[in-house]
Amino acid sequence: MTFYIALGSNKGDKFKNLQAAVDAIFQRVGNVKLISKVYTSPAIGFEGDDFLNCCLVLESYLAPQVVLDVLLDVETNLGRTRAETQGYEARPIDLDIIFVDDATINTKTLQVPHPEMQKRKFVLQPLHDIASKTKHPTLNKDVSVLLNECEDNSVLKPIKIWLKNPGRQFDFSKYNYITIEGNIGAGKTSLATKIAQDFNAKLILERYADNAFLPKFYEDANRYAFPLEMAFLADRYQQISDDLAQLDLFKDFVVSDYYVIKSLIFSKITLGGDEFSLYRKLFQLMYKDIKKPELYVYLYQNTQRLQENIKKRGRDYEQHIEDDYLEKINAGYLEFLKSQNDFKVKIIDISDRDFVENRADFLWVLGEICRE
Repeated sequence: MTFYIALGSNKGDKFKNLQAAVDAIFQRVGNVKLISKVYTSPAIGFEGDDFLNCCLVLESYLAPQVVLDVLLDVETNLGRTRAETQGYEARPIDLDIIFVDDATINTKTLQVPHPEMQKRKFVLQPLHDIASKTKHPTLNKDVSVLLNECEDNSVLKPIKIWLKNPGRQFDFSKYNYITIEGNIGAGKTSLATKIAQDFNAKLILERYADNAFLPKFYEDANRYAFPLEMAFLADRYQQISDDLAQLDLFKDFVVSDYYVIKSLIFSKITLGGDEFSLYRKLFQLMYKDIKKPELYVYLYQNTQRLQENIKKRGRDYEQHIEDDYLEKINAGYLEFLKSQNDFKVKIIDISDRDFVENRADFLWVLGEICRE
């Protein structure tokens, strides 16, 4: 979901408070897409120092109520204490949810759109910087129209210092093509998808569900291993070749959840001597012509965690995969990666990490990928 958050501070080191709030939101809630200019505005409803105000656009998998709870906790951690009496007061930080996509929410603790936002120039002006065409879901007016119609005569002035987007610490600009690989159940598809969403990448996902031989292979490996691997090789080669040939001017790079080299690794495990020799010859003919990634990330996970993930995602044909098979796959990948020199490799041990459910773990993995 996309959240639009208003931030304000008029107590203590106001700019530092805003930056600390932005950093905490990024670390705990989701990806900060845009941050407005910072404006000075007078205190409204009480006597006090001028505020610094801004807005940001945030993408998060968390539910709106959970996001609100985190924002309130961030306020507390940054020193805000709420008085028992009603009314406005000076505060080191104030965080409000203005919009959540085009939703309307009306609970005891959360009202979206924010019921007072159309009356507040200190919200509308920075929001206009980053979301001028966003429509108020109940008033049915763009933010630009609401700002023009706002009767608040407060004078806002932009300051010349910009808040830093903490997501910029993860620099993917040096890569045109990144591959995320791993064993069955390692989470490569989840990680590739999250990277593509957060960093504006073109996403290439393996079409494993289209391989009719896969369920048959898990029932009778000896009979269906060769047609399975041939079908995967043909499809992977065609998909990677086609998708990498199609430029997307609106994306910054390409990220995939597989690379064709996995065909050779899996076939070495599943095929017998003569079949593997034939398969390897066919593979080498294709491999020499295909584009190589600049960065190849291998997600290592121990066998116990792999089995837990396999059980959790619940694909019927995977439920009887033996530990020995998973261990052979891990060994095959690691053996290959030690000897190859076609691309840069990073092996990341995620056995004690859950980057799907835990944002801190996700940010840790991003740091490992981008670390020199």
